[in-house]
This record gives sequence, structure tokens and C-alpha cells, in this order.
Amino acid sequence: MTPQPSPQTGAAVKAADRAHVFHSWSAQDLIDPLAVAGAEGSYFWDFDGKRYLDFTSGLVFTNIGYQHPKVVAAIQEQAARMTTFAPAFAVEARSEAARLIAERTPGDLDKIFFTNGGADAVEHALRMARLHTGRPKVLSAYRSYHGGTQQAINLTGDPRRWASDSGTAGVVHFWGPFPYRSRFYAGTEEEECARALEHLETTLAFEGPATVAAIVLETIPGTAGIMVPPAGYLRGVREICDKYGIVFVLDEVMAGFGRTGEWFAADLFDVVPDLMTFAKGVNSGYVPLGGVAISAEIAATFGKRPYPGGLTYSGHPLACAAAVATINAMAEEGIVENAKRLGADVVGPALRELAGRHPSVGEVRGVGMFWALELVRDRATREPLVPYNATGDDNRAMAAFAAEAKAHGLWPFVNMNRTHVVPPLNVTEAELKEGFAALDAALSVADTFTV
Repeated sequence: MTPQPSPQTGAAVKAADRAHVFHSWSAQDLIDPLAVAGAEGSYFWDFDGKRYLDFTSGLVFTNIGYQHPKVVAAIQEQAARMTTFAPAFAVEARSEAARLIAERTPGDLDKIFFTNGGADAVEHALRMARLHTGRPKVLSAYRSYHGGTQQAINLTGDPRRWASDSGTAGVVHFWGPFPYRSRFYAGTEEEECARALEHLETTLAFEGPATVAAIVLETIPGTAGIMVPPAGYLRGVREICDKYGIVFVLDEVMAGFGRTGEWFAADLFDVVPDLMTFAKGVNSGYVPLGGVAISAEIAATFGKRPYPGGLTYSGHPLACAAAVATINAMAEEGIVENAKRLGADVVGPALRELAGRHPSVGEVRGVGMFWALELVRDRATREPLVPYNATGDDNRAMAAFAAEAKAHGLWPFVNMNRTHVVPPLNVTEAELKEGFAALDAALSVADTFTV
């Protein structure tokens, strides 16, 4: 689709937004949202006709890109047949979506509870774990994000938690592994893994294992930095959970549905949780949908005992029809395999080549179509390019980096001192090379802030 400029329409859209839309995570008077006219594949464009290559996949959810014709057609067909129906009934789109998801989840995670998104999926996973165990506490990692609802935000391990952290939510945080910025003074990934597991078990000992219902981890932390855990870490957490009768919850809201080059990131580590949350890529965000995949043991807890939870739009037919079409399209078109191949053969090598030429790049890490560049002022000391949770003038370097990327037609994912490379999974090699050229220019700007 060729963008057709319409600045007058764009001005009207912007004016209405500024007058009436209250934006998330923002100081309302300080933001200047781009008015978007359209999107297709890996691109979107504004009302002036300027086109951007989207290296964010929205918020890492358009795994099959914008306006995929098979998914658009499925939504139209479902809307014509049955637009909505209450969740207590068996509906074809809902049943088929649950079946297709269960076919792909690891182990015996064969029961699917549908939610409206990732945050409420996490809320319900915690409720299930607490009811199943009869215990009050949950453990989660610093450098994590689990959602913006009240319990999910308390579970989160980044600064977005602070304003809403009641301190009474029964959440205990611990440090997960991150070799580049190790909290354990580790010199190798093996040391990092062993010391992180020791730290977790010590934390449990002091909290009282019999008080802990669940340990919740993003399989690969997403917004917090795409830190791929060392080999053996997640299996070690699984063993700790088994030892103390704790429910192991993996949050795959961002990492799931092909983002890592596997249907679920858990498959990379040969680990099966007791509960697994999902959203985003399940239907590429075309209609809001999330859920919890539930093990046989936890599902049995609610076999004769009612589960005290539900949502009006649980398993909404339009959302589930979009999920069915998305999963089938991904399978038919080899989209997961494409992410795996391009990640290994194109993205990883290209990003490492950029790192070799730009002193602002401290580390490249990732897998599939899930990558991060850690930007630093000083490679030797690993001082971040901007301070932790920087705002205003303190964030000048990252703001300049982002502005340069956008000037070259690339919309970057920027968080703290990192840029993430998370395009749609069906991005082409040519599109990736276009994006890397823009990244090259933006990193040259970042380099000017190094020592």
C-alpha cells in the first residue's frame, strides 16, 4: 500500500488525541504522539506520507506484521457470523483457538483460560497458584515486567512498579541471572547460573518455602533487556519449585508464539512450567487476547471446586478467530522457522558487526527475532549510556539516538540505555538490512556520547 499524504486529516487526529486521549506511562502535557495513517507488513506511515520500518512490532506483538490478509479475513468472517458471545458457552472459534494453543504448549499444559491480555493472565495465574497451594507469597525477579494491573505491577521488577507498590501484595523480589551486569560477581555463565540459583534458594529459605505459592519468571525477560538465561538456570528453578512444592509460572506474554524462533521460549530450555501466561503474539495483537495455559495437576484442583475468576470477554470470538488464523498462518508460512533462521544467520551477525564498529555498543544479546543492544558510555567500565531510569536531560543520549533512527525511517524500541531489535517475525532480509543501515547511523550519534 502506498501512503497517501493527508496533513489536514493528521492534524485533526492529533488535535482530538491531545484533547481527549489519556496515554499510558506518560506525563500527558509532555508527549507528542505520532498520528499514524496506516500500516502494512513491517511498516507504518504518518499522514505526511513518511514511512517507518517498525523494529518494535508495536509493543512486540505484531509477530506476523500489520494487516496480514488471512487474519483480517478471519476477523471479517467471524464478525459476519457471530461477533460476540458469553464465555460460559462452547463456541467454535474459542474451542479451536484453545486446541491450537494446547497443541503447541510444552508438556501437559493442555487447559487454556482466556483473558483480555497479558496482565490479567498474570493476575489469574497467581490466583490459581495461591488457591492450588494455599500459600500467600509469590517470588519474582528484578529486571522484569509482568503487566500494569495491581498485582501484576507489584510483581514487576522495574521502576514502573514504584508508584503503585503497596508493599503488602505478598511479592518478594530476587535477582535473576544477567552475566553482563552480574549481581553475583560471576566470571562465567556457569558461575552466574550456579550463584543465581543459590541466591534464589537462600531467598526462599529466609522467606519460608512453605509460605511461597509461586515463582514467576519471564522465560526470557523482554522489556527489561532480553537477557537470555544461562543454560541450566530455568531447569534449576524447576527443580527448586519441585523440591518445595512451589508452582513454577513462566510469563511468555512477549517471548511466546515464535518470537524466539520456537513456538515458546520454554522449548529452548527444555523446561515445562506448571502455568504459562501468553498474549501479544497469540493473534499478533489484532484483537486483545491473552491467557493461561494450565497443567493437568492444577486444572484438577478446580475439577470439583469452582475457580473463582472470570471475565466478560474471556475467549471473545473475534479475538479467538484472529488467534486461529494467526497460528495457522504461522504454521503454513513457516514464520517461526523464518524467525529462527534470520535470527541466527542475519540479525545476530549484523548486530555483532555493528557492535565491532560502534564504541557505544557494550553487548549484543538475543535469539530468534528478540535482540537487545546494551548501549554504554564506556565499554571498559560498562557504564550505561544514560543512568538507570533516566528522564529529561539525563536521557539526552538515548533521545538523540532515537531521533536519528526515526530520521532514517526506522522506528526503534528504546528502553533506558538499550535499543531492542524486535521486528515482525516475517520481516524480510532486505527489510532487516534497511533497518541495520538506519541503526548504523543512529549508533554513530550514540558514539558521540561515549568517553
